[in-house]
Amino acid sequence: MTPPLPSAALEGLDRPHPTPWRARMFEIIFGHDTPAGKAFDVALLVAILGSVAAVMLESVPHVQAAWGRRLYLLEWAFTLLFLVEYVLRLLSVAEPLRYARSFFGVVDLFAIVPSFLSFLVPGGQELIVVRAVRLLRIFRVLKLSEYNREARRLGGALRASLPKIAVFVLAVVTIVVIVGALMYLVEGPENGFTSIPTSVYWAIVTLTTVGYGDVAPQTTLGRALASALMIAGYGIIAVPTGIATAEALSSGIRLRAACGPCAGCGHATVDPDARFCSRCGEKLQAADSTAAG
Repeated sequence: MTPPLPSAALEGLDRPHPTPWRARMFEIIFGHDTPAGKAFDVALLVAILGSVAAVMLESVPHVQAAWGRRLYLLEWAFTLLFLVEYVLRLLSVAEPLRYARSFFGVVDLFAIVPSFLSFLVPGGQELIVVRAVRLLRIFRVLKLSEYNREARRLGGALRASLPKIAVFVLAVVTIVVIVGALMYLVEGPENGFTSIPTSVYWAIVTLTTVGYGDVAPQTTLGRALASALMIAGYGIIAVPTGIATAEALSSGIRLRAACGPCAGCGHATVDPDARFCSRCGEKLQAADSTAAG
């Protein structure tokens, strides 16, 4: 009888198939904590990298001329390999449709479809580069999933600061439209500012300090306006970062208040999942139980 797998091996997707050989296959394909599972994941990541590299090399003209046929066959070899892997994943889980509808299931399917799509749409095989998304599995192979909690906190801070950032973006759009219209009046078509949309494009490029140089002011007033916009750009770029940072800090303060101080040393922890004080090792009490007491 196959021993139960760690919950991390299930990827939160499904249960192994009750048939013994399918359960063993599940252990190899999804069992990231087992030696066979680790070897399978590493081989899969190497195959994904090789597939993406082959598609990228095929787009280089002189490489295509010399190695086009070999790269084409290699591309189909990887496609068939991923097709077999996808079928085995569906066979190894108890609920195949649940896996097929999951994030990784959809990504696995999209890694196969472009090659067959090329028969209907010329150049469709170039979409094979979406296979690079499958490299997200490396987070499980390298045990990086423990950072998911920190990623969720950062995502929460960004979502909380979204209204402020939206107001900021609206203000920036207003500025570039006004400055673009002014530059159109000051410079005119003879200096490259052929329309207000073109002038707004110039204002965006200047404000973000990209500076392509395809359109540039020629008059003294236009250069003065451009200089003011460039200086403002340095301050404007930092605003969204400041908003998100302030929200992250405030959420950290709320977490600290929710956790409550340590009963032993009074140290306030920021981690709501902590069970022991990071300073003295005293067992922590939940904030709600502390309040109840």
